[in-house]
Amino acid sequence: MRVAIIGGGTIARLFLEHIKRGDLGDTETVAIVSRSGRSRGRPLAREFGVAFVTSLADLLARKPDVVVEAASHEAVREYCGALLDKGIAVIVLSGGALCDDGLRAQLEASANKSGALLYVPSGGIGGLDALKAACVAGVDEVEIAVTKPPAAWLGIPYVEKMKVDLGGLREPKTLFEGPAREGVPHFPANVNIAAVLSMAGIGFDRTRLKVVADPALRYNTHYITIKGRTGNISIKLENVPAPENPKTAWLACYSALAALKQMTTQTRYGT
Repeated sequence: MRVAIIGGGTIARLFLEHIKRGDLGDTETVAIVSRSGRSRGRPLAREFGVAFVTSLADLLARKPDVVVEAASHEAVREYCGALLDKGIAVIVLSGGALCDDGLRAQLEASANKSGALLYVPSGGIGGLDALKAACVAGVDEVEIAVTKPPAAWLGIPYVEKMKVDLGGLREPKTLFEGPAREGVPHFPANVNIAAVLSMAGIGFDRTRLKVVADPALRYNTHYITIKGRTGNISIKLENVPAPENPKTAWLACYSALAALKQMTTQTRYGT
């Protein structure tokens, strides 16, 4: 399997290390993709002896079977439709971009027409198999509370406009509460899990999102509540932040790797 990775951060390094060790069998990394030659993806590509490209044309020339998007909402818009049109499978990690109904419909249509797989992994949460099963019977409520240490919310324009002193917090501070449709775009690097939950379940408008900065937390902690005809589900996840990026859960990084590994086998367990 020939794999290309859009992005040059923590997840890209994780993929490169595991593929180099042979953990994904006969899998080869054929390119690291970034928007600029000044990207940190360039030294990463050099370190692992992988081609570094900055355009869709150069990416297509490497003939990948699968492309992992691990960069941004903008990267989803720029690359994913064209890749799916060419019959190339795409694993999307910036799932929040698909809060845009038009973009999501476009990518789904491209995948259906070409037969290429559009795959959005669970990321830093679990329980999507139970949610999907419950939705077949009927689900009334889905809620997710994304609670992280204050450092995880630094540098976000929406939070900066609130003029919250993140460094001085002594108690939990709610940064957003409302429909996932409204909240997800405010936190493009932090709440992609709420987007995945919405798409797997009852949609962006009916899924409720709460975003909290809590100075008492050591882990990125998420609470998911599902209520429906099959019963009630409550899930709590305490995720270790990725070593180089407190905005991202370490579990989300390995969720991406597990998604790629799943594509190398015809045997699957769970939904």
